[in-house]
Amino acid sequence: MNTRHRDILDLLRQTGEVSVDGLAAQFGVSLQTIRRDLTELAEAGRLERVHGGAVLPSGVTNIGYEERRALNQQAKRSIGERCARLIPNDCALFLGIGTTTEAVATALIHHRNLMVVTNNMTVATILGANAECETIVTGGHLRAADGGLVGPLAVESLHRFKFDFGIIGCSALDADGDMMDFDLNEVMVSQEVLRRSRRKFLVCDHSKLTRSAPARIASLAELDTMVTDVSLSSALHTLCTDHNTQIDSAT
Repeated sequence: MNTRHRDILDLLRQTGEVSVDGLAAQFGVSLQTIRRDLTELAEAGRLERVHGGAVLPSGVTNIGYEERRALNQQAKRSIGERCARLIPNDCALFLGIGTTTEAVATALIHHRNLMVVTNNMTVATILGANAECETIVTGGHLRAADGGLVGPLAVESLHRFKFDFGIIGCSALDADGDMMDFDLNEVMVSQEVLRRSRRKFLVCDHSKLTRSAPARIASLAELDTMVTDVSLSSALHTLCTDHNTQIDSAT
């Protein structure tokens, strides 16, 4: 890769998507040069071409945790703050795996009298700073890459609870409204959370609408609220309207 290739990939990791016009203006080169750059990077498996630009590559494995953490930080912060405003004091909730749910945890740091169950070790560490939050960590297999607890033991530990709010993330959101992920063990936990929550929330930034993943969690139709930073397509908006799924914008 040349220096411009590396810079393009850095921008893509920060934003989740880039445009040919925007890159040409930023680097002061022709549209043809940028198209050639994107084609070469796509052929190397570093990105995926879409009309007018490129997005992070899809596949059967997720991108690295630190790369996900750096992606769309401001959007995730806004989503986290918006979601936290929808959570009252004096309630029990579940916070799942993901860098956006970690942003929710950060925004809950001043809430009072919470019981938070999580399979995310980073969430547990964040909320450990809130003296008025009782934090309970599930059992399960520790996924060293991101500090997530997954698998049958994590699912079994949820059988003791009924949550006021269940807050999960996903790795991708299909055009037909299905929430998708990469790890079947993580999917099992998310599905159990949805079964055991009175109100079901998804926190999801715009980059998830341009990716794909192989394992289905559930449909948006099964949620109460989706907190996001982007306007949904007309088809997804109709799906949510038909099933009374609220779309809450963090923008």
